[in-house]
Amino acid sequence: MDILGGFALDGLSITLIGLGILALLVLFAGAKTVPQGYNFTVERFGKYTRTLKPGLNVIVPFIDGIGKKINVMEQVLDVPHQEVITRDNASITANGVTFYQILDAAAAAYEVSNLENAILNLTMTNIRTVMGSMDLDELLSNRDEINHRLLKVVDTAVSPWGVKITRIEIKDIDPPKDLVDSMGRQMKAEREKRAAILEAEGRRQSAILQAEGAKQAQVLEAEGRKEAAFRDAEARERSAEAEAKATSMVSEAIASGSVQAINYFVANNYIKALEGIATSPNQKVLMLPLEAASVIGSIGGIAEIARETFGGSSPSTPRRGRPPSVTPGQS
Repeated sequence: MDILGGFALDGLSITLIGLGILALLVLFAGAKTVPQGYNFTVERFGKYTRTLKPGLNVIVPFIDGIGKKINVMEQVLDVPHQEVITRDNASITANGVTFYQILDAAAAAYEVSNLENAILNLTMTNIRTVMGSMDLDELLSNRDEINHRLLKVVDTAVSPWGVKITRIEIKDIDPPKDLVDSMGRQMKAEREKRAAILEAEGRRQSAILQAEGAKQAQVLEAEGRKEAAFRDAEARERSAEAEAKATSMVSEAIASGSVQAINYFVANNYIKALEGIATSPNQKVLMLPLEAASVIGSIGGIAEIARETFGGSSPSTPRRGRPPSVTPGQS
């Protein structure tokens, strides 16, 4: 048989070529490449036998076949809005997202039909169950607790399917408009209440501080009066001691027969009496016929005492004097 310009092929050559082509077809049919992030299940006559991992894999051609191509990467599933009635009979709508990952490709392929729809319905059902067991205030303030409870319940439910729920997040919680308005009024009233409490507390603290300040001022004033009285008493005591000492010295001088001391004592008291009369508020005009000679004599006696005391010139011969007298009729 002439082929391609004179090359002769006999029956054996044709058979070998046919066998080679068949071997290539068998090789290509048995070699399977699995991309990263996927697992393929292998079925033999319709029965699951094993799972192919990412990379190059070999199966028995014409006997084994690829069953399910499973995505084992983490996937996200949107949970649509649904109406929920809370424990305190408030009607709200909520939606969310669910993140899941297939850990067992065979279980995900053969333990459940339509895996995504099953996870979605299971999540929606548990959202109504969990949120319906809570009050509206708890729903709005404890979203993390809702997510945690949903994750625990749904993950336990899907574990037989070879699926791991990694996260469930509630995106929106929408109360009715009239409920939102009432909540706004409640929040405003609560803030006004707290403002009034803070204002009253501020006035109370101010009154306390003012009272404390007045108390401290009174204490300090009393302490000042006490200190002043003590100082005055001490001054009077010192003055009395000085007066007593001076009187004692004058008495000793008189006892020793010193006429100058007698003149000093009488003249000093006489001048003090005149000073008291002159400074009296009831006296406007003072007319007294004084004996100037007697006063001058007394002053001279004082001068002589000073000379004797401070070591002046020799004292002159003592002379008798008499205390100044006041003419009858003087006032």
